[in-house]
Amino acid sequence: MKTGIIADIHGNLEALTKVLDALEREGVGKIVCAGDVVGYGADPQACIALVRERASAMVAGNHDYGAVGKLPLDYFNPAAREAIRWTATQLSEEDQRWLSALPLVHEEEQYQLVHASFSRPGAFGYIFDADEARTSFAEQTNDLAFFGHTHWPSVFLDGEAVKHVIQKVVTLNGTEKVLANAGSVGQPRDANPEASYAVLDVEKGEIVFKRTVYDIDTAAKKILDAGLPASLAERLFLGY
Repeated sequence: MKTGIIADIHGNLEALTKVLDALEREGVGKIVCAGDVVGYGADPQACIALVRERASAMVAGNHDYGAVGKLPLDYFNPAAREAIRWTATQLSEEDQRWLSALPLVHEEEQYQLVHASFSRPGAFGYIFDADEARTSFAEQTNDLAFFGHTHWPSVFLDGEAVKHVIQKVVTLNGTEKVLANAGSVGQPRDANPEASYAVLDVEKGEIVFKRTVYDIDTAAKKILDAGLPASLAERLFLGY
């Protein structure tokens, strides 16, 4: 069975809908989410509803916890703080309960999920380089794990030296730990504005990284119409 991995949706309903449609067309039987359903974008409730319906597992992202008061707002930059405050006003009591109850780490037989790092996951530190990956690998208990937070699709491999690879298909050889980031559905930051996600094919022993176009114009207009910072709309077109 194929598993779809999504992360960093950030209230972008247009991007999320396109990714879910793509996963359905590909015959993916299971979807998991590595955090941050809300924040930045203008459709937090609709995105929560879709993820709850379609994903079998999810971990908390920093924006998810920020929106329900489980992470101090001084963690965030000014634009993110403004978006989180606005997001909090849009959530129902049930949305708040669901976000509050999300775990920091989720474990399955074949992989683990975390939003940021397995090293102090509640601190929401970033993994951008080999040293940061090595610290996370030390706490990773499964050979395969998926994370988010950086909005960059890439993979770290823990062999004799930690390797960082950016490629469309990564083969799982079973001899080294793997820490994979599916990229961001709703706010890519790798200079490619297309929504990013990944598919794990256990039978083939590979992770495939994929992109899909979506209606950025509508997503950006919703951000502006909501009175959120214009920079949050502009960066969708840039993929940065």
